[in-house]
Amino acid sequence: MTEPILHQYPTSPFAEKIRRVLAFKGLAWRAVEIPMVMPKPDVEALTGGYRKTPILQIGADIYCDTALICDVLEHLQPEPTLYPLHAKGLSRIVAHWADNQMFWAAMGHSFHPRGAAQVMAGQTPEQAKAFGEDRMKMRVAVPRMPPADATGAYRSHLRRIANMLEEGEFLLGLQPSIADFAVYHPLWFTRHRATPMATIFETTPSVLEWMDRIAALGEERRSPMTPAEAIDVARAATPAPLDAAEPFQDDHGIALGARVTVASDAFGPEPTEGELVAATRMHYTLRREDPRAGTVHVHFPRMGYVMRAVKPA
Repeated sequence: MTEPILHQYPTSPFAEKIRRVLAFKGLAWRAVEIPMVMPKPDVEALTGGYRKTPILQIGADIYCDTALICDVLEHLQPEPTLYPLHAKGLSRIVAHWADNQMFWAAMGHSFHPRGAAQVMAGQTPEQAKAFGEDRMKMRVAVPRMPPADATGAYRSHLRRIANMLEEGEFLLGLQPSIADFAVYHPLWFTRHRATPMATIFETTPSVLEWMDRIAALGEERRSPMTPAEAIDVARAATPAPLDAAEPFQDDHGIALGARVTVASDAFGPEPTEGELVAATRMHYTLRREDPRAGTVHVHFPRMGYVMRAVKPA
């Protein structure tokens, strides 16, 4: 097994979620810095279209969406676990809420003009405009929350998080879980990347104490890698064998071997096209060929993604 390669950029909250998980699990990893906005030709050489941050690469296998990436890291390094037995289902439900509903309230609050000014510090007006336009193009089914409404919702979410911490050091008790890392990353963005907006934490000091505990769960073991080097890794590798024990789950009437597209149903509509080689209970896998990356398998979770057959020309 080669070291995991995380394609990310420093201010990405979802990348911070995976950076924390990697530290928690004590995994060494390679860091490839990618652009914040399109175009992203090196990313697309690996994914075929998917452009959200981060993506995880292991050899010629490309994993999209942090929900799936966390499952992959759990498989690579089962201990310490992200899914304690006492809260295996609940931790995933809380994580899904945090990555979706709470995330957008946090971003709406953080991108108040005072917060946005810090986030965009060092960017030219043209770059800041390009960032805003890029993110608007990514929205499919995520309405933009006015800052005042986002702030009100965010405060309510923070109070509920504080309530969850009344009986343990972590959200679901004495052990950290995927719920903690999913809740952490939008709050991290407010606290460390949009600091003028971090006064919102003043009424929930227990949340800040919990954030410090999450940040202390392991140290990062990263080393840099260039995008070209990562593409070379993919081209030199062969996708890992598919798990024969995972049965084909056909919910679409689309056979294995068919040409399909997979795309997010809410944010980041760019589809990836390829040959469907697996459709299991949890994920889809597409085989695709790229002039630079060679043969790769691109993996998506089922939840939050839509698969469609490619109609013959």
